[in-house]
Amino acid sequence: MANYTAVDIKALRERTGAGMLDVKKALDEADGDAEKALELIRVKGLKGVSKREGRSASDGLVAAEVTATPDGEGQVGVLVEVNSETDFVAKNVTFRGLADKVLAAAIASGARDADVLLSSEVDGTTVQGLVDDTAATLGERIVVRRVARVAAEHVAVYLHKVNKDLPPQVGVLVGTDAAGSSVAKDIAMHIAAYSPVYLTRQDVPAETVVSERRIAEETSRNEGKPEQALPKIIEGRLNGFFKDTVLVDQAFAKDPKKTVAQVLAEVGGTVTGFARFRVGA
Repeated sequence: MANYTAVDIKALRERTGAGMLDVKKALDEADGDAEKALELIRVKGLKGVSKREGRSASDGLVAAEVTATPDGEGQVGVLVEVNSETDFVAKNVTFRGLADKVLAAAIASGARDADVLLSSEVDGTTVQGLVDDTAATLGERIVVRRVARVAAEHVAVYLHKVNKDLPPQVGVLVGTDAAGSSVAKDIAMHIAAYSPVYLTRQDVPAETVVSERRIAEETSRNEGKPEQALPKIIEGRLNGFFKDTVLVDQAFAKDPKKTVAQVLAEVGGTVTGFARFRVGA
């Protein structure tokens, strides 16, 4: 019988995220040698990489960091989402270490999309190679889903845990001018909670406005609203759409009597850009 204990099994499970049966089989085959068992788990995992391609990876984490621009005149925030199949792996130290390396590669490469990030170099390989290697160790499909960059005079970051036992699954970057820096963190928290899609009304695509106006008109007619009242009703519903989806038009989370625009006006500040990721959304 191989020489290992329950403590050894627990330690290897924490390193790999593998199931108890797989860990015990590997330790048996390795005669209790943890490093050899780890190698066996990785080899088995590599063979299963292609089989996992069709499996859903909707768990995971977000990670972010803000650094100074080369000229020292502003800041750049980088936000990445790395997905796993289960929350068990999402909180695994190996997976979290991978996410840290992916974030560092995103910062160093200047990548603005996942494909460019995956092809960038890290630790003598590519990010894709590192992902594949970690997937083999953990026995799950791992996906670097997306990356965002926000540059501004000031960039605030907010990472939110939806479960205290898991890593952050909602991440926000907010870029402001210097005057807006005093409320930037509060606005980042607001964005995490209220999920705006656009910064201003001018950022809403024209075709989206046309579509929302058409839906408002059709809904109003189906409800039998008076013809003469339709223009005002349609505009009211369109304004409701803007208040739901446009950041500066939203009621501010910490004081719903004010809009985000009013909060910014009080400090003479401006939001210049933002990014929000929620894992799997």
